[in-house]
Amino acid sequence: MKNPVASIIIFVIIGLVLGYLIFGRISGEYVDISTIFKSSSGAIESFGRKLAGISKIRQNILITGGVGGIVGYVVYLIRKR
Repeated sequence: MKNPVASIIIFVIIGLVLGYLIFGRISGEYVDISTIFKSSSGAIESFGRKLAGISKIRQNILITGGVGGIVGYVVYLIRKR
């Protein structure tokens, strides 16, 4: 991978997918991706998302994607040598 941006994007996508596979479950079943990343329209819906843990799931998935981006950059630096 000669381009650092390509490496970072690929690893971010891999990180997001792995994050969804690891953290995207509630009671043993995967939550729809649209449910995770859709914004809340009202206070009641926002409260329901917090109660169900959707906010924490979203946060964990995004953190995993960010870690994937960092790994992608490190891989680029190692392969550059």
